[in-house]
Amino acid sequence: MFPISRFVSESAAADLLQQVRWRDGVECPRCRSDLTVRNGSYRVYQRYLCKNCGRTFNDKTDTIFAHSKLSLKEWYFTIYVFLRFNTSIRQIEAELDLSYRTVRWRVECFARALDAPSITLSGPVEIDEVYVSAGLKGRERDQESRSRGLATRGRGSYDGDKPPVFTLVDRGSDHRYVVPAKSADESTIRLLLADHDEESLTVYTDGFRAYEPLEEDDAFTRKYVIHGDGEYADGDIHVNTCESHASLTRRWLSPHRGVSKDKLTPYLRAFQLRRELYRKPGDQALKHALDAAL
Repeated sequence: MFPISRFVSESAAADLLQQVRWRDGVECPRCRSDLTVRNGSYRVYQRYLCKNCGRTFNDKTDTIFAHSKLSLKEWYFTIYVFLRFNTSIRQIEAELDLSYRTVRWRVECFARALDAPSITLSGPVEIDEVYVSAGLKGRERDQESRSRGLATRGRGSYDGDKPPVFTLVDRGSDHRYVVPAKSADESTIRLLLADHDEESLTVYTDGFRAYEPLEEDDAFTRKYVIHGDGEYADGDIHVNTCESHASLTRRWLSPHRGVSKDKLTPYLRAFQLRRELYRKPGDQALKHALDAAL
C-alpha cells in the first residue's frame, strides 16, 4: 500500500519520474521533437539536448516539479498521502517539518495540473446535486475572515458561498463524475448531459424542478422519484448511487476544513483521480498520479 522504495532517496524518485514521463520516448518540451540525445546530468536528473532546436532540458523541465527547492521524494510523499489517505495539509506539514504555506502550495499546484474529466455517457445515467460550504477562507492577515453564513437551510448558490456540485453516475460504463457548477439550472444540466451515445438518453433524477425540461426533449427520457413524498426508489429508478458518491465527496472535503470556492474545482479533480487509484498497489498508484499531473 505504501511505496517506501520511492521515498528513500532522490535518485530513486528521479528514476520513477524518468520512467513515467518518457515511457513513449524522450521528447523536447519546446518543439516536441524526438531528436534528442543524453547530455550529462543535472544533480541526479538526466539531462538531454534537442538536436532540432538546440535546447537542453532535464526530466523535471516544464513540470510542476521544475524550479522547486523541495526534493522529489517530498513531492511524492505529499501527493501520495493526500490522494491515498486524504491527509490534511496540517498533518503533512507536521510529518515533513515544512511550513503550512509550502505544503498548501504544493498540494494546490498538483491539483491544478490535473485535467478536467471528459464526460461521455453511454447510459442510463443518474444525476443529482449537492451543495457544499465553500466560502471565503481568510488564510492571510490582510484577508477578511471566512464567511460564517453557510448554514442557511435550502438550496445554495455560488454567490452565496454554497455552490452546487453535480454527481453523475453512468450505469452503462460505471464511470462517475463530480463536477462543481456556478448554478443548478437547466442550462448547466443540459451541458453535463450533452455528450451521450444513445439517441434518447435515459436519465434518472429526483423531483428537483430544474430537471423537468428534460421531459420535453426527445434527446432524453427522464424517470424520477420524489423524495418529498417519501419515494426513494422504484425498481431501477433512483439516485441512490449519486447520493452515496456525494457522501464520499463530503468526506473528501472534510479534512481540509472547507475549501474556498475558487479552489473547489481542482480539489474535486483530485477526488476524481483518487477513485482511479482505488485498489491499485502503492507503486502503480503513485505512477498513475504522476502521469495524471505531467
